[in-house]
Amino acid sequence: MEIRVGFEMTYQCPQPTPMILALNIHYSRAPDLVRPDHLITRPAVPVTAYRDLFGNWCSRIVAPQGDFTISTDAVVHDRGDPDVVAPGALQVPVEFLPEQTLVYLLGSRYCETDQLSEIAWQRFGAGPTGWQRVQAICDFVHGHIEFGYQYARRTRTALEAYNEGRGVCRDYAHLAIALCRCMNIPARYCTGYLGDIRIEPVPAPMDFAGWFEAYLGDRWYTFDARNNTPRIGRILMARGRDASDVALASTFGPNTLQSFRVWSDEIPATT
Repeated sequence: MEIRVGFEMTYQCPQPTPMILALNIHYSRAPDLVRPDHLITRPAVPVTAYRDLFGNWCSRIVAPQGDFTISTDAVVHDRGDPDVVAPGALQVPVEFLPEQTLVYLLGSRYCETDQLSEIAWQRFGAGPTGWQRVQAICDFVHGHIEFGYQYARRTRTALEAYNEGRGVCRDYAHLAIALCRCMNIPARYCTGYLGDIRIEPVPAPMDFAGWFEAYLGDRWYTFDARNNTPRIGRILMARGRDASDVALASTFGPNTLQSFRVWSDEIPATT
């Protein structure tokens, strides 16, 4: 199957404003790009790119004073398979985890493992390990948090999401990540496109999605505490410890986001 993905964001900047953008599709999906996701700016400005510490493809620009629009419109080939489900995936003891996974056991900006550890062990310590433990965490988070775009707050942490019981997809991911780390399971934050593909259409504006990956056995597996069911057409953009590592746009000066639009739609097959 082929999926058309893209976005358009317009900022108003009272002065020239440097920006770091994490808006490209992840390099692991580069072979699947039927139409590249080149960033288009209006007005046109120079764009330079680099790989960050997590391997994400980032862009640097200086937005000019006034209205400034960033957009892309790509086509991605996708196998059309739902997220992998592996109930037999085992939890790896900390002493045997690969070194590159250890950073995803530690607390981070939005995932306060020190404050959630006791809660996690009381709730999940006596239960199964491995895949079943991560799924139990997802089941809990899915039922504990009430979803609503009106609850969005970019500063909400995992502990605050636990205490408030409301939020958006990034809050589900942060709480699940923190609880996994408390239970000695490496977990990392993911952001990307997730359209309403082969499900009932969701009556809400399309947005970028947040989910997470947990390390079990010898690989990373996708989990989604917000939807809590395998989905089709998930297209990764960036990974990190939490949302602070994969901010779509980090701006270094005053600005106002005037409009924001995202799309991720299956392209009908032609006969």
